[in-house]
Amino acid sequence: MILQNDLLRQLRYALKFNNPDVIAVFALMNYPISQDELDHLLKKEDEAGFVPCRDRTLAAFLDGLIIKNRGIQEGREPQLLAAKARLSNNDILRKLRIALELKDTDIIAILALAGFKISKTELSALFRAPDHRNFQVCGDQLLRNFVRGLGKRNRA
Repeated sequence: MILQNDLLRQLRYALKFNNPDVIAVFALMNYPISQDELDHLLKKEDEAGFVPCRDRTLAAFLDGLIIKNRGIQEGREPQLLAAKARLSNNDILRKLRIALELKDTDIIAILALAGFKISKTELSALFRAPDHRNFQVCGDQLLRNFVRGLGKRNRA
């Protein structure tokens, strides 16, 4: 399973965010995080001071990114992920799609930049409800390649 810390670090790079940018995104979800806490989350697993990034923390960042790019939905207060709830790769990809206002063709092109090929049909299966007969689980490799391609697109 892809570590949430790795994903947060890779997204920070891919989106060209510095630490104050990341802290500001968390603040949009009323999820205060200090520079010191962020530094620990951005460390690699084998580094001293590493603190694992929980699903709730990553979800707060992704939801803050949606608010930053698209604004708050009318009549809805930002909701943090429930304490015991899990964030799947499908959820992460869906939140990134919303935050970055990506169409299927955009996602396919971003994945292609990372050398990962996917059809429109395969992609749509990732965004279906889990109980739908054509639902497909988003694997770590696809998510990694998506973030890698995003970095290539944004840093070209």
